[in-house]
Amino acid sequence: MARPVVAIVGRPNVGKSTIFNRLIGDRLAIVEDKPGITRDRIYGSAEWNGKAFSVIDTGGIEIDGDDMILKSIRMQAELAIEEADVIVFMCDAKTGVTQSDEEVAQILFRSGKPVILSVNKVDNLKRADDIYEFYSLGFGDPVGISGSHGTGIGDLLDVVVENLPELEDDEYDEDVIRVALIGRPNVGKSSLVNAILGEERVIVSDVAGTTRDAIDTPFEKDGQRYVLIDTAGMRKRGKVYETTEKYSVMRAMRAIERADVVLVLINGEEGIIEQDKHIAGYAYEAGKASLFVVNKWDMVEKDDKTMQQFEKKIRDHFLFMTYAPVVFLSAKTKQRLQKLLPVVKHVADQHSLRVQTHLLNDVISDAIAINPPPTDKGRRLRINYSTQVAVKPPTMVVFVNDPELMHFSYERYLENKIRAAFDFEGTPIRIFTRRKSDES
Repeated sequence: MARPVVAIVGRPNVGKSTIFNRLIGDRLAIVEDKPGITRDRIYGSAEWNGKAFSVIDTGGIEIDGDDMILKSIRMQAELAIEEADVIVFMCDAKTGVTQSDEEVAQILFRSGKPVILSVNKVDNLKRADDIYEFYSLGFGDPVGISGSHGTGIGDLLDVVVENLPELEDDEYDEDVIRVALIGRPNVGKSSLVNAILGEERVIVSDVAGTTRDAIDTPFEKDGQRYVLIDTAGMRKRGKVYETTEKYSVMRAMRAIERADVVLVLINGEEGIIEQDKHIAGYAYEAGKASLFVVNKWDMVEKDDKTMQQFEKKIRDHFLFMTYAPVVFLSAKTKQRLQKLLPVVKHVADQHSLRVQTHLLNDVISDAIAINPPPTDKGRRLRINYSTQVAVKPPTMVVFVNDPELMHFSYERYLENKIRAAFDFEGTPIRIFTRRKSDES
């Protein structure tokens, strides 16, 4: 189910990114470092009182063009209005109400979205009295917080959760494969949707960012039912979306959350850029089945080694997704298009594959026999047994004598052995190490 979105907006230097990190807590620290994932973030996940939601840090959005502060914060406010279900309007108790705050307030007030006014840097009792002048902004009771000390964050979260909308569950049956198309502007997402469907259901333009809203398109092929989730592009009004590449990550995240399989589109004509790694990294961290789709392949000058060389570039740039297959095609000419859906079906099957416990333990036992765990300060890791505890993505728990003895390189070795035995092509595998006494 898609989660509601909370955006943090405000003028520069009010502590938006600090509060963003406070709201998402240490969830990002749980994700192990994988080579190649770009780590600067504007989008994270949070949970409070049993309610999960996504958080956008507009302070992490880089605005191109001139450095006019008012122009920059207006753009950020427009982004928040566009994407968010609830907006946290951040101000600074040290400086009081500024012209920039009033500018943001006017934009947010006209949006009709729930706006929670939060005043940061309330670091002591004396400064607590400074929040009262912020009533003049017209958003009711300000919530005083301190990003540096962490005080008031619980109060802020309480108000946020009270204002979250109840989003309905997807109405699709379990056997329907939900496919999200993600990628930076102008990689051909809408054209690929039309090519798959064989009809013009989505407006296509050569101008980057003309798709207006996320569109679900159900269809059936060879007895398998699918839903294509075409990520919304950038709206025509204003230049903010054309000048903010990270905006595409926000839209991609909402589609990724609802998907079973994620198609990471790459422009074969232009090649791989850093933004492609940003977007693919979110698909990995969401634990979704994924494949790379190199579009516009008809526009590439080729010889008998071009495809092999391009795939090697993908492997070099996306070291954290070596499991993801690569499909080369042209949405425009429909060249190699017939190869796509069989791969989508295959990785969806692998994503939901469950391995019997005795077979999993046989593979791990063989792996240990071939390459025993290394010692650490005279102590050796002892693996007792393993079991799969979840699918989508396949998640294994390995019970050992001491989890701290499990080195990441040996965990990767076990993952490779599991993949060699059971395939799992196109899906990440999660492996958690637990002390044997944790079995209960």
